[in-house]
Amino acid sequence: MGYAIVYSPCCSCGKVIGYNPHHVPSARDGRGVRQPICRECIEKANPVRKAKGLPEITILPDAYEPISEYEL
Repeated sequence: MGYAIVYSPCCSCGKVIGYNPHHVPSARDGRGVRQPICRECIEKANPVRKAKGLPEITILPDAYEPISEYEL
């Protein structure tokens, strides 16, 4: 059995991150395609969202972890 992790830039800060493609928080880009967001950007955004009365973005425990190759 193998494991897989996806790498690409965070759509907010541009830092390259590794993540589980099924559980990483994401946002739609200008074309409507979902792009991943890093943990640090989510942690910065949540207090702003809360202050605006918006729900905080939940980071799932395995969002930035490898997944089984069978889950791809």
